[in-house]
Amino acid sequence: MTRTLLARCAAGALLAAGCWIAYTQTSAPPLTLNKVKPDLYEIEGDGGNVAVYITGEGVILVDDKFEQDYQNIMEKVKSVTSEPVKYVISTHHHSDHTGGNVKFAPTAQIISTANARANIVEHKQPGAPANLTPANLVFNDECSVFLGGKEVCARYFGRGHTNGDAFVYFPAIRTLHTGDMMAGNTPLIDYTGGGSLKAWTQTLDEVLKLDFDTVIPGHGRVTDKAGLQTYRDNVEKLRNRAAALIHEGKSQEEVGQVMAAEFGWGPKTMQAQWSLPGMMQELR
Repeated sequence: MTRTLLARCAAGALLAAGCWIAYTQTSAPPLTLNKVKPDLYEIEGDGGNVAVYITGEGVILVDDKFEQDYQNIMEKVKSVTSEPVKYVISTHHHSDHTGGNVKFAPTAQIISTANARANIVEHKQPGAPANLTPANLVFNDECSVFLGGKEVCARYFGRGHTNGDAFVYFPAIRTLHTGDMMAGNTPLIDYTGGGSLKAWTQTLDEVLKLDFDTVIPGHGRVTDKAGLQTYRDNVEKLRNRAAALIHEGKSQEEVGQVMAAEFGWGPKTMQAQWSLPGMMQELR
């Protein structure tokens, strides 16, 4: 390998890592606590949305942001209950959702899909902290936690954002946490982490069969089932548009220009850096 090629590869790796940090840590607002349903709260800001489910025997969290957010998360939890955090369910491996695992692991059980754990162990996220802590309990298809007479069900329906996305379902209060299978206005497909644009809508089609009326997305405001359906339809629209361009023989640069103009995939976005190259291969 020539020095020029090595330099280009190194520059590309640094760019990807920098873009990931920008994607996950842009503007880092203070954390806010919102009540979603009885005994269910959501913490927004500086990373993925955290769900806080209170029971008489302890608290179940869904995701835990970055390590730096641990104290603020605990302050929010303690503002609504004196019960300790007993479980943390990770929706996927990215550090803006699992960075706090290192702080919670000594006193709580960390749960994720087997693929999400493997992605942390195998360092599939460029630029992730070296101490990113994987789950100590894993599942392939489904796992339920019963605590204080309440049930929380984590399920794997297929690939999308990554190959290990868990949906966390609160059946008694008909609420769903999607992780980054719904986040922002447009999908981010992490091909390095096993993601798939083709599979994304198929996965959401299975999820939409569940009985729920409230949705906590991985990023963004709490919404409802209709909001998740609209997001799913927009993913399909994007996929069909991209596939048509690729089948017409358009270059990656040309496809990227359309994605930027119609779906907000500007050249500095994570979608342009992470999703576009993989999409060009997947949709051939």
